[in-house]
Amino acid sequence: MSATPRLTRMIERLNQEREALLAYPWDELVTIIQEVGFSCTCCGRCCTREFNGHLLLLEEDTERVLEMAPGALIPAPYFEYCDNTGILYTSGYTLRMKEDGSCHFLGPDRRCTIYAERMGICRLYPYMLHREPGEDGSIDWRQIAGLNQHGEYHDEIERVEAEKIAAAVLTYEEAYLAEEIAFLEALKAHFQKEKLRHIPKILDQQMAAFRRGEPVPVKIYYKGAFVDGIADCRESGMEPHRPGKR
Repeated sequence: MSATPRLTRMIERLNQEREALLAYPWDELVTIIQEVGFSCTCCGRCCTREFNGHLLLLEEDTERVLEMAPGALIPAPYFEYCDNTGILYTSGYTLRMKEDGSCHFLGPDRRCTIYAERMGICRLYPYMLHREPGEDGSIDWRQIAGLNQHGEYHDEIERVEAEKIAAAVLTYEEAYLAEEIAFLEALKAHFQKEKLRHIPKILDQQMAAFRRGEPVPVKIYYKGAFVDGIADCRESGMEPHRPGKR
């Protein structure tokens, strides 16, 4: 199966998403931030798999981790494409998780051990700005993550501070979309050049092996190229799914 048509559609969709992001009413985002008034209580819940998925690191985040602790990097376990040779593809790196599902950098006291150098999304959390399906299936904007699950709310945030947060959110989200678009464009070119095909059945087989805890080959997109790697679900804090286990 040729991956080109699907990739082309996804690239178009992300470009539309980027245009919508840039057109989002500035005052509305600033107002939402002020109204939410999030205040961190240092509970550490946002740094666990129980409350959040994996962080898809921006390239600048990945560069920082490479300098601090390269062993903390693993392929982001978001695999939507697999070529006919059985190699999975992902758009970047994430942070390794401990067996208990907590972040590699979360200390025993539930404090971040690299707080001054923490990742971009960690600095913004819980504020974000992207569209995703809601419980009713309709796609709408999501500006806040983990609402009422951790932290405190309705703290007073001055307008100037809220504007700084809003600017950082927009910068992060645009950078994220730009990297995702670059990944899909590179993937499209790679498949065409190498005459590869996307085989859903092989993707399903490799994902089943991944969930069973078997190491699977993966190519990670980083700095305009694909880097060879191995994905292991246990490094992502996932418990291997054994046959017959529910």
